[in-house]
Amino acid sequence: MRIVRFSPTTADPALELGKDPLFGLINEDGVIAVLTGDPLYAGITPNGKAVPRAQVRLLAPVLPRSKVVCIGKNYADHAKEMGGDVPAQPVIFLKPNTSVVGPDETIVWPAMSDRVDHEAELAIVIGRICKDVPKERYNDVIFGYTLANDVTARDLQKVDGQWTRAKGFDTFCPLGPWIDTDFLPGDQSITATLNGELKQSAKLSDMIFDIPTIINFVTQVMTLLPGDVILTGTPAGIGPMPEKSSITVAIEGLGELTNKVSTHG
Repeated sequence: MRIVRFSPTTADPALELGKDPLFGLINEDGVIAVLTGDPLYAGITPNGKAVPRAQVRLLAPVLPRSKVVCIGKNYADHAKEMGGDVPAQPVIFLKPNTSVVGPDETIVWPAMSDRVDHEAELAIVIGRICKDVPKERYNDVIFGYTLANDVTARDLQKVDGQWTRAKGFDTFCPLGPWIDTDFLPGDQSITATLNGELKQSAKLSDMIFDIPTIINFVTQVMTLLPGDVILTGTPAGIGPMPEKSSITVAIEGLGELTNKVSTHG
């Protein structure tokens, strides 16, 4: 199932949807079956109404109430291009939940940075409270998967020597377009395309640390809550996104996430 979060572009009296954000199941024809409440808490329960995708604006499919946990240097080629060795353990850091935006929303270039980079990533959406999850039970805590762009102010990252400011700006965590509850990460391709030019290309199987290892490691450090998101790392090919550029993250079998970049500052 593919779960979307959306806002109707116009109030439809016949559907009685109003203008508040809603959740739904989207099918291959682009028809959205509206759900009752947030499926993370209310379950996947259609309310009998449906709306065409053309009549809505897709939002980030999950709005983390708590945190976005990120895995750094999880592809060997990316660790090399960043000038470091392959890590012996997962490298984790946090992005604030206020950095999350949805598909087609604008990545806002902060005035204090002169270089804003793309980082294509697979994102895990957590479905239950969990701590110290054994590797063999990792799938018990996953609600589904979505796409992410771990936007980074690269110059600030180098200046600071740590990553909070560089990765924490508002709009620096595009997610979407949906959560796929049936997707199984394997040998699928992951790409980033900037203004139509391929910049990043790898296989999910190229990850140094796989999904079971990531879940096990992160939950040894911190408790995860429903709606928390884990970004699983980016392959080589990261680079700057010019003003007014368009960036598309794609994962085979999962979908595409496209965002534009604002002007500088």
